[in-house]
Amino acid sequence: MSDSSRAAGSAPLSGGAPRRGAPTARSVAAQVLQRAFRDGAFAAAALDAALERELAFDSRDRGLATELVYGVLRTRPLLEARLSRHLAKPFDALPDDAAAHLLIAGYQILFLDRIPAFAAVNEAVDLVSARYGKKGLAGVTNAVLRRLADEGRLDEAARRTAVAASFPAWLVSSLTASLGAEAGQAFLASTLDVPPAGLRVLVGHDRATVAKDLAEALPTANVRLAPHARQGILIDHAGDPARIPGFSTTFTVQEEGSQLVALAVGAKPGEKILDACAGRGHKTAVLLDAVGPSGAVYASDVHPKKLERLARTVLAECKLPVAGTFAVDLAVGPGTIPGDLDAVLVDAPCSGVGTLRRRPDLLLRRDAARLDELAALQRKILATAATRVRSGGRLIFAVCSVLRDEAEAVLEDFLASEVGASYMQAPFPDPAIDALAAGAPTLRLLPTVHGTDGYFVASLLRR
Repeated sequence: MSDSSRAAGSAPLSGGAPRRGAPTARSVAAQVLQRAFRDGAFAAAALDAALERELAFDSRDRGLATELVYGVLRTRPLLEARLSRHLAKPFDALPDDAAAHLLIAGYQILFLDRIPAFAAVNEAVDLVSARYGKKGLAGVTNAVLRRLADEGRLDEAARRTAVAASFPAWLVSSLTASLGAEAGQAFLASTLDVPPAGLRVLVGHDRATVAKDLAEALPTANVRLAPHARQGILIDHAGDPARIPGFSTTFTVQEEGSQLVALAVGAKPGEKILDACAGRGHKTAVLLDAVGPSGAVYASDVHPKKLERLARTVLAECKLPVAGTFAVDLAVGPGTIPGDLDAVLVDAPCSGVGTLRRRPDLLLRRDAARLDELAALQRKILATAATRVRSGGRLIFAVCSVLRDEAEAVLEDFLASEVGASYMQAPFPDPAIDALAAGAPTLRLLPTVHGTDGYFVASLLRR
Protein backbone atom coordinates (compact mmCIF):
# COMPACT_ATOMS: atom_id res chain seq x y z
CA MET A 1 0.00 0.00 0.00
CA SER A 2 1.34 3.43 -0.87
CA ASP A 3 2.00 6.15 1.70
CA SER A 4 -0.89 8.00 0.23
CA SER A 5 -3.30 5.10 0.67
CA ARG A 6 -2.25 4.86 4.28
CA ALA A 7 -2.85 8.57 4.64
CA ALA A 8 -6.41 8.31 3.44
CA GLY A 9 -7.53 7.20 6.88
CA SER A 10 -9.57 4.14 7.69
CA ALA A 11 -13.16 3.48 6.81
CA PRO A 12 -15.54 2.78 9.71
CA LEU A 13 -14.32 -0.33 11.46
CA SER A 14 -16.26 -3.56 11.31
CA GLY A 15 -16.46 -6.00 14.21
CA GLY A 16 -18.87 -8.38 12.51
CA ALA A 17 -18.53 -12.13 12.35
CA PRO A 18 -16.18 -13.42 9.65
CA ARG A 19 -17.34 -15.65 6.79
CA ARG A 20 -16.16 -19.14 7.76
CA GLY A 21 -13.13 -20.14 5.76
CA ALA A 22 -12.90 -16.81 3.95
CA PRO A 23 -10.11 -14.28 4.52
CA THR A 24 -10.97 -11.50 6.94
CA ALA A 25 -9.44 -8.11 7.62
CA ARG A 26 -7.74 -9.58 10.69
CA SER A 27 -6.34 -12.63 8.91
CA VAL A 28 -4.99 -10.48 6.07
CA ALA A 29 -3.45 -8.06 8.58
CA ALA A 30 -1.77 -10.99 10.32
CA GLN A 31 -0.24 -12.20 7.05
CA VAL A 32 1.13 -8.73 6.29
CA LEU A 33 2.60 -8.34 9.76
CA GLN A 34 4.30 -11.72 9.56
CA ARG A 35 5.96 -10.67 6.31
CA ALA A 36 7.11 -7.40 7.87
CA PHE A 37 8.46 -9.01 11.06
CA ARG A 38 9.90 -12.21 9.60
CA ASP A 39 11.02 -11.22 6.11
CA GLY A 40 11.67 -7.51 6.54
CA ALA A 41 9.06 -6.73 3.87
CA PHE A 42 7.83 -3.16 3.54
CA ALA A 43 4.41 -3.16 5.17
CA ALA A 44 2.96 -0.69 2.66
CA ALA A 45 3.83 -2.83 -0.35
CA ALA A 46 2.83 -6.08 1.37
CA LEU A 47 -0.53 -4.64 2.40
CA ASP A 48 -1.15 -3.27 -1.10
CA ALA A 49 -0.54 -6.68 -2.61
CA ALA A 50 -2.68 -8.46 -0.02
CA LEU A 51 -5.66 -6.12 -0.49
CA GLU A 52 -5.42 -6.38 -4.28
CA ARG A 53 -5.99 -10.12 -3.96
CA GLU A 54 -9.10 -9.74 -1.80
CA LEU A 55 -11.62 -8.59 -4.40
CA ALA A 56 -14.54 -9.36 -2.07
CA PHE A 57 -13.33 -6.88 0.57
CA ASP A 58 -15.45 -3.78 0.93
CA SER A 59 -14.21 -0.40 2.16
CA ARG A 60 -14.74 -1.41 5.81
CA ASP A 61 -12.63 -4.56 5.40
CA ARG A 62 -9.85 -2.59 3.70
CA GLY A 63 -10.03 0.13 6.31
CA LEU A 64 -9.86 -2.32 9.20
CA ALA A 65 -6.95 -4.28 7.70
CA THR A 66 -5.05 -1.03 7.16
CA GLU A 67 -5.76 0.22 10.68
CA LEU A 68 -4.66 -3.06 12.23
CA VAL A 69 -1.39 -3.32 10.31
CA TYR A 70 -0.27 0.23 10.95
CA GLY A 71 -1.71 0.33 14.46
CA VAL A 72 0.26 -2.74 15.51
CA LEU A 73 3.42 -1.39 13.89
CA ARG A 74 3.03 1.91 15.76
CA THR A 75 2.43 0.29 19.13
CA ARG A 76 4.23 -3.07 18.95
CA PRO A 77 6.61 -2.57 21.92
CA LEU A 78 3.73 -1.55 24.18
CA LEU A 79 1.55 -4.44 22.98
CA GLU A 80 4.27 -7.02 23.52
CA ALA A 81 4.95 -5.71 27.02
CA ARG A 82 1.27 -5.81 28.01
CA LEU A 83 0.68 -9.27 26.50
CA SER A 84 3.85 -10.69 28.03
CA ARG A 85 2.48 -10.06 31.52
CA HIS A 86 0.08 -12.95 30.94
CA LEU A 87 2.40 -15.34 29.08
CA ALA A 88 4.41 -18.12 30.73
CA LYS A 89 7.07 -17.96 28.00
CA PRO A 90 8.82 -15.05 26.24
CA PHE A 91 6.73 -13.39 23.55
CA ASP A 92 9.35 -14.02 20.87
CA ALA A 93 9.10 -17.78 21.56
CA LEU A 94 5.59 -17.85 20.05
CA PRO A 95 5.06 -18.97 16.43
CA ASP A 96 4.97 -16.01 14.05
CA ASP A 97 1.30 -16.35 13.15
CA ALA A 98 0.10 -16.79 16.74
CA ALA A 99 2.14 -13.75 17.79
CA ALA A 100 0.61 -11.68 14.99
CA HIS A 101 -2.93 -12.64 16.03
CA LEU A 102 -2.19 -11.75 19.66
CA LEU A 103 -0.79 -8.36 18.65
CA ILE A 104 -3.78 -7.60 16.41
CA ALA A 105 -6.29 -8.54 19.08
CA GLY A 106 -4.30 -6.69 21.74
CA TYR A 107 -4.31 -3.54 19.62
CA GLN A 108 -8.07 -3.72 19.22
CA ILE A 109 -8.62 -4.29 22.93
CA LEU A 110 -6.37 -1.45 24.09
CA PHE A 111 -6.84 1.12 21.36
CA LEU A 112 -10.03 0.65 19.34
CA ASP A 113 -13.21 1.53 21.20
CA ARG A 114 -15.27 0.90 18.05
CA ILE A 115 -14.69 -2.86 18.27
CA PRO A 116 -15.99 -4.88 21.23
CA ALA A 117 -13.25 -6.72 23.08
CA PHE A 118 -15.12 -10.03 22.76
CA ALA A 119 -15.09 -9.74 18.96
CA ALA A 120 -11.34 -9.22 18.92
CA VAL A 121 -10.77 -12.13 21.31
CA ASN A 122 -13.13 -14.53 19.54
CA GLU A 123 -11.69 -14.09 16.05
CA ALA A 124 -8.10 -14.33 17.29
CA VAL A 125 -8.95 -17.60 19.04
CA ASP A 126 -10.78 -18.89 15.92
CA LEU A 127 -7.81 -18.07 13.68
CA VAL A 128 -5.29 -19.69 16.00
CA SER A 129 -7.59 -22.73 16.42
CA ALA A 130 -7.82 -23.15 12.66
CA ARG A 131 -4.03 -23.45 12.53
CA TYR A 132 -3.18 -25.27 15.76
CA GLY A 133 -6.41 -26.88 16.97
CA LYS A 134 -8.73 -25.90 19.79
CA LYS A 135 -6.29 -26.64 22.61
CA GLY A 136 -2.76 -25.54 23.34
CA LEU A 137 -2.03 -22.25 21.63
CA ALA A 138 -5.71 -21.47 21.12
CA GLY A 139 -6.28 -21.84 24.85
CA VAL A 140 -3.29 -19.65 25.62
CA THR A 141 -4.57 -17.03 23.16
CA ASN A 142 -8.00 -17.04 24.78
CA ALA A 143 -6.65 -16.75 28.32
CA VAL A 144 -4.10 -14.02 27.57
CA LEU A 145 -6.53 -11.84 25.64
CA ARG A 146 -9.32 -12.17 28.18
CA ARG A 147 -6.95 -11.08 30.94
CA LEU A 148 -5.84 -8.16 28.81
CA ALA A 149 -9.47 -7.21 28.19
CA ASP A 150 -10.14 -7.30 31.93
CA GLU A 151 -7.49 -4.57 32.36
CA GLY A 152 -9.58 -2.26 30.20
CA ARG A 153 -8.78 0.13 27.38
CA LEU A 154 -6.20 2.87 27.74
CA ASP A 155 -7.52 6.41 27.82
CA GLU A 156 -6.09 8.91 25.36
CA ALA A 157 -3.47 10.35 27.70
CA ALA A 158 -2.31 6.89 28.79
CA ARG A 159 -2.09 5.73 25.16
CA ARG A 160 0.13 8.61 24.13
CA THR A 161 2.38 8.37 27.18
CA ALA A 162 2.76 4.61 26.85
CA VAL A 163 3.43 4.70 23.11
CA ALA A 164 6.01 7.49 23.41
CA ALA A 165 7.78 5.51 26.13
CA SER A 166 7.89 2.36 24.00
CA PHE A 167 10.14 3.70 21.24
CA PRO A 168 13.81 2.65 21.00
CA ALA A 169 16.16 4.47 23.34
CA TRP A 170 18.35 5.72 20.47
CA LEU A 171 15.36 7.42 18.82
CA VAL A 172 14.11 9.01 22.04
CA SER A 173 17.63 10.32 22.74
CA SER A 174 18.03 11.68 19.20
CA LEU A 175 14.64 13.38 19.26
CA THR A 176 15.34 14.94 22.65
CA ALA A 177 18.67 16.30 21.38
CA SER A 178 17.04 17.58 18.19
CA LEU A 179 13.72 18.98 19.40
CA GLY A 180 13.92 19.14 23.19
CA ALA A 181 12.33 16.71 25.64
CA GLU A 182 8.76 18.03 25.46
CA ALA A 183 8.64 18.44 21.67
CA GLY A 184 10.33 15.07 21.20
CA GLN A 185 7.70 13.32 23.32
CA ALA A 186 4.95 15.16 21.45
CA PHE A 187 6.42 14.00 18.13
CA LEU A 188 6.42 10.37 19.29
CA ALA A 189 2.87 10.66 20.59
CA SER A 190 1.77 12.08 17.22
CA THR A 191 2.57 8.74 15.59
CA LEU A 192 -0.75 7.51 17.01
CA ASP A 193 -2.60 9.94 14.75
CA VAL A 194 -3.82 8.69 11.38
CA PRO A 195 -2.60 11.34 8.93
CA PRO A 196 -4.77 12.63 6.12
CA ALA A 197 -4.10 11.85 2.50
CA GLY A 198 -2.33 14.70 0.76
CA LEU A 199 -3.49 15.53 -2.76
CA ARG A 200 -1.90 17.96 -5.21
CA VAL A 201 -4.23 19.59 -7.74
CA LEU A 202 -2.75 19.48 -11.22
CA VAL A 203 -2.03 22.67 -13.13
CA GLY A 204 -5.04 23.88 -15.09
CA HIS A 205 -7.53 22.93 -12.37
CA ASP A 206 -8.89 25.18 -9.64
CA ARG A 207 -8.13 23.85 -6.17
CA ALA A 208 -11.36 25.07 -4.55
CA THR A 209 -13.44 23.53 -7.33
CA VAL A 210 -11.64 20.20 -7.08
CA ALA A 211 -12.12 20.17 -3.30
CA LYS A 212 -15.84 20.92 -3.72
CA ASP A 213 -16.22 18.11 -6.28
CA LEU A 214 -14.41 15.68 -3.99
CA ALA A 215 -16.61 16.59 -1.02
CA GLU A 216 -19.74 16.01 -3.10
CA ALA A 217 -18.47 12.69 -4.48
CA LEU A 218 -17.33 11.47 -1.04
CA PRO A 219 -19.96 12.60 1.48
CA THR A 220 -18.46 10.58 4.35
CA ALA A 221 -14.94 11.95 3.79
CA ASN A 222 -13.42 15.03 5.38
CA VAL A 223 -12.12 17.22 2.55
CA ARG A 224 -10.33 20.51 3.17
CA LEU A 225 -7.78 22.83 1.59
CA ALA A 226 -4.21 22.25 2.76
CA PRO A 227 -3.20 25.19 4.98
CA HIS A 228 0.31 25.65 3.55
CA ALA A 229 0.73 24.09 0.09
CA ARG A 230 -1.10 26.24 -2.44
CA GLN A 231 -2.15 23.33 -4.67
CA GLY A 232 -2.77 20.95 -1.78
CA ILE A 233 -5.93 19.27 -0.52
CA LEU A 234 -6.21 17.10 2.60
CA ILE A 235 -8.72 14.28 2.85
CA ASP A 236 -9.63 11.76 5.55
CA HIS A 237 -11.73 8.58 5.42
CA ALA A 238 -11.76 8.32 1.63
CA GLY A 239 -10.02 4.98 1.12
CA ASP A 240 -7.39 4.59 -1.56
CA PRO A 241 -7.04 7.95 -3.38
CA ALA A 242 -6.20 6.09 -6.61
CA ARG A 243 -9.81 4.86 -6.62
CA ILE A 244 -11.29 8.35 -6.31
CA PRO A 245 -12.77 9.95 -9.46
CA GLY A 246 -10.35 12.51 -10.82
CA PHE A 247 -7.18 10.73 -9.76
CA SER A 248 -4.37 11.41 -12.28
CA THR A 249 -6.58 13.74 -14.32
CA THR A 250 -7.36 16.55 -11.87
CA PHE A 251 -5.19 15.61 -8.90
CA THR A 252 -2.41 13.30 -7.84
CA VAL A 253 -1.25 12.06 -4.45
CA GLN A 254 1.48 14.00 -2.68
CA GLU A 255 1.84 14.66 1.03
CA GLU A 256 1.68 18.36 1.91
CA GLY A 257 5.19 18.51 3.40
CA SER A 258 6.60 16.99 0.22
CA GLN A 259 4.88 19.71 -1.78
CA LEU A 260 6.39 22.36 0.48
CA VAL A 261 9.90 20.96 -0.01
CA ALA A 262 9.51 21.36 -3.79
CA LEU A 263 8.08 24.88 -3.37
CA ALA A 264 11.11 25.79 -1.22
CA VAL A 265 13.22 25.82 -4.40
CA GLY A 266 11.37 28.95 -5.55
CA ALA A 267 11.45 27.74 -9.18
CA LYS A 268 10.64 30.40 -11.78
CA PRO A 269 9.61 30.28 -15.44
CA GLY A 270 12.57 29.65 -17.73
CA GLU A 271 14.95 28.28 -15.07
CA LYS A 272 17.07 25.13 -15.35
CA ILE A 273 16.70 22.95 -12.26
CA LEU A 274 17.85 19.53 -11.08
CA ASP A 275 15.77 17.31 -8.83
CA ALA A 276 18.50 15.13 -7.35
CA CYS A 277 17.45 11.86 -5.65
CA ALA A 278 14.20 12.31 -7.57
CA GLY A 279 12.60 8.98 -6.69
CA ARG A 280 9.02 8.81 -7.94
CA GLY A 281 9.12 12.35 -9.30
CA HIS A 282 6.45 14.10 -7.24
CA LYS A 283 8.74 17.05 -6.59
CA THR A 284 10.01 16.93 -10.19
CA ALA A 285 6.45 17.60 -11.35
CA VAL A 286 6.03 20.57 -9.00
CA LEU A 287 9.28 22.06 -10.31
CA LEU A 288 8.31 21.47 -13.95
CA ASP A 289 4.96 23.15 -13.43
CA ALA A 290 6.82 26.18 -12.05
CA VAL A 291 9.47 26.56 -14.78
CA GLY A 292 6.98 25.91 -17.57
CA PRO A 293 7.75 25.22 -21.23
CA SER A 294 10.49 27.87 -21.31
CA GLY A 295 12.45 26.13 -18.54
CA ALA A 296 14.05 22.75 -18.02
CA VAL A 297 13.91 20.27 -15.17
CA TYR A 298 16.37 17.39 -14.93
CA ALA A 299 15.99 14.39 -12.65
CA SER A 300 18.67 12.12 -11.24
CA ASP A 301 18.44 8.97 -9.20
CA VAL A 302 20.60 5.94 -8.55
CA HIS A 303 17.81 3.64 -9.82
CA PRO A 304 17.28 3.69 -13.63
CA LYS A 305 13.85 2.04 -13.46
CA LYS A 306 12.59 4.77 -11.15
CA LEU A 307 13.66 7.36 -13.70
CA GLU A 308 11.82 5.53 -16.50
CA ARG A 309 8.60 5.59 -14.47
CA LEU A 310 9.24 9.19 -13.43
CA ALA A 311 9.53 10.37 -17.04
CA ARG A 312 6.19 8.78 -17.96
CA THR A 313 4.38 10.01 -14.87
CA VAL A 314 5.64 13.58 -15.04
CA LEU A 315 4.78 13.86 -18.73
CA ALA A 316 1.24 12.66 -18.03
CA GLU A 317 0.77 15.09 -15.12
CA CYS A 318 2.48 18.19 -16.49
CA LYS A 319 2.01 17.70 -20.25
CA LEU A 320 5.69 18.64 -20.43
CA PRO A 321 8.71 16.31 -20.57
CA VAL A 322 11.64 16.30 -18.18
CA ALA A 323 14.66 17.77 -19.95
CA GLY A 324 16.79 14.75 -19.11
CA THR A 325 17.27 11.94 -16.60
CA PHE A 326 20.56 10.77 -15.13
CA ALA A 327 21.00 7.36 -13.54
CA VAL A 328 23.94 8.33 -11.37
CA ASP A 329 25.20 7.71 -7.85
CA LEU A 330 25.78 11.23 -6.53
CA ALA A 331 27.73 9.80 -3.60
CA VAL A 332 30.41 8.92 -6.19
CA GLY A 333 30.19 11.72 -8.75
CA PRO A 334 27.92 13.88 -10.94
CA GLY A 335 28.23 11.89 -14.16
CA THR A 336 27.03 14.00 -17.09
CA ILE A 337 24.63 16.23 -15.15
CA PRO A 338 24.91 19.84 -16.42
CA GLY A 339 26.99 22.18 -14.29
CA ASP A 340 25.27 25.51 -14.92
CA LEU A 341 21.95 25.02 -13.16
CA ASP A 342 19.88 27.79 -11.59
CA ALA A 343 18.86 25.56 -8.71
CA VAL A 344 19.34 22.04 -7.37
CA LEU A 345 17.04 20.27 -4.94
CA VAL A 346 18.71 17.54 -2.85
CA ASP A 347 16.01 15.57 -1.05
CA ALA A 348 18.56 13.12 0.33
CA PRO A 349 18.05 9.51 1.45
CA CYS A 350 17.52 9.47 5.20
CA SER A 351 16.08 7.56 8.14
CA GLY A 352 12.54 8.66 7.28
CA VAL A 353 11.87 9.41 10.95
CA GLY A 354 9.68 12.33 9.90
CA THR A 355 7.24 9.92 8.26
CA LEU A 356 6.81 7.53 11.21
CA ARG A 357 3.09 8.18 11.61
CA ARG A 358 2.68 7.12 7.96
CA ARG A 359 5.39 4.43 7.80
CA PRO A 360 5.83 2.92 11.29
CA ASP A 361 7.57 -0.17 9.89
CA LEU A 362 10.66 1.99 9.32
CA LEU A 363 11.68 1.23 12.90
CA LEU A 364 12.08 -2.41 11.93
CA ARG A 365 15.08 -1.48 9.78
CA ARG A 366 16.57 1.59 11.48
CA ASP A 367 19.04 1.89 14.35
CA ALA A 368 21.67 4.34 15.59
CA ALA A 369 24.44 2.79 13.47
CA ARG A 370 22.36 3.10 10.32
CA LEU A 371 21.74 6.75 11.18
CA ASP A 372 25.47 7.45 11.04
CA GLU A 373 25.74 5.71 7.66
CA LEU A 374 22.89 7.75 6.24
CA ALA A 375 24.36 11.04 7.47
CA ALA A 376 27.65 10.19 5.76
CA LEU A 377 25.78 9.41 2.54
CA GLN A 378 23.89 12.71 2.75
CA ARG A 379 27.14 14.67 3.08
CA LYS A 380 28.58 13.00 -0.04
CA ILE A 381 25.46 13.56 -2.13
CA LEU A 382 25.13 17.18 -1.07
CA ALA A 383 28.78 17.92 -1.86
CA THR A 384 28.46 16.44 -5.36
CA ALA A 385 25.12 18.08 -6.18
CA ALA A 386 26.47 21.45 -5.06
CA THR A 387 29.00 21.43 -7.91
CA ARG A 388 26.16 21.55 -10.47
CA VAL A 389 24.87 24.98 -9.36
CA ARG A 390 25.95 28.11 -11.22
CA SER A 391 27.34 31.15 -9.40
CA GLY A 392 24.38 32.97 -7.88
CA GLY A 393 22.23 29.83 -8.06
CA ARG A 394 20.34 28.09 -5.30
CA LEU A 395 20.86 24.82 -3.46
CA ILE A 396 18.02 23.37 -1.37
CA PHE A 397 18.89 20.53 1.03
CA ALA A 398 16.06 18.48 2.52
CA VAL A 399 15.50 15.26 4.45
CA CYS A 400 12.24 13.68 5.64
CA SER A 401 13.76 13.50 9.10
CA VAL A 402 13.63 15.78 12.13
CA LEU A 403 16.86 14.50 13.68
CA ARG A 404 19.76 16.92 14.04
CA ASP A 405 22.30 14.28 12.93
CA GLU A 406 20.67 14.26 9.50
CA ALA A 407 19.81 17.94 9.40
CA GLU A 408 21.83 20.75 10.99
CA ALA A 409 24.88 18.52 11.53
CA VAL A 410 25.04 17.60 7.81
CA LEU A 411 24.51 21.22 6.80
CA GLU A 412 27.25 22.45 9.15
CA ASP A 413 29.71 19.88 7.83
CA PHE A 414 28.91 20.89 4.26
CA LEU A 415 29.41 24.60 4.90
CA ALA A 416 32.77 23.85 6.53
CA SER A 417 33.92 21.80 3.52
CA GLU A 418 35.86 22.98 0.47
CA VAL A 419 32.79 22.84 -1.77
CA GLY A 420 30.55 24.37 0.89
CA ALA A 421 32.86 27.36 1.28
CA SER A 422 31.40 28.78 -1.94
CA TYR A 423 27.90 28.78 -0.41
CA MET A 424 26.08 30.96 2.07
CA GLN A 425 22.78 30.43 3.84
CA ALA A 426 19.97 32.56 2.45
CA PRO A 427 16.22 33.09 3.02
CA PHE A 428 13.90 30.84 1.05
CA PRO A 429 13.05 32.42 -2.32
CA ASP A 430 9.40 31.33 -2.20
CA PRO A 431 7.38 33.88 -0.16
CA ALA A 432 5.10 31.27 1.44
CA ILE A 433 8.01 29.10 2.56
CA ASP A 434 9.92 32.16 3.73
CA ALA A 435 6.93 33.11 5.87
CA LEU A 436 6.74 29.60 7.38
CA ALA A 437 10.44 29.85 8.21
CA ALA A 438 9.99 33.38 9.62
CA GLY A 439 12.80 34.61 7.39
CA ALA A 440 15.31 32.00 8.55
CA PRO A 441 17.36 29.97 6.03
CA THR A 442 16.22 26.66 7.54
CA LEU A 443 12.81 25.20 8.27
CA ARG A 444 11.81 22.16 10.30
CA LEU A 445 8.31 20.95 9.45
CA LEU A 446 6.60 18.99 12.22
CA PRO A 447 3.30 17.10 12.42
CA THR A 448 2.66 18.70 15.80
CA VAL A 449 3.13 22.23 14.45
CA HIS A 450 2.36 22.23 10.72
CA GLY A 451 0.27 19.07 10.38
CA THR A 452 2.70 17.71 7.79
CA ASP A 453 5.17 14.89 7.92
CA GLY A 454 8.48 15.87 9.52
CA TYR A 455 11.13 17.51 7.30
CA PHE A 456 14.25 19.59 7.58
CA VAL A 457 14.84 22.03 4.71
CA ALA A 458 17.77 24.44 4.20
CA SER A 459 18.23 27.22 1.64
CA LEU A 460 21.71 28.00 0.29
CA LEU A 461 23.04 30.47 -2.30
CA ARG A 462 26.22 29.98 -4.31
CA ARG A 463 28.47 33.00 -4.13
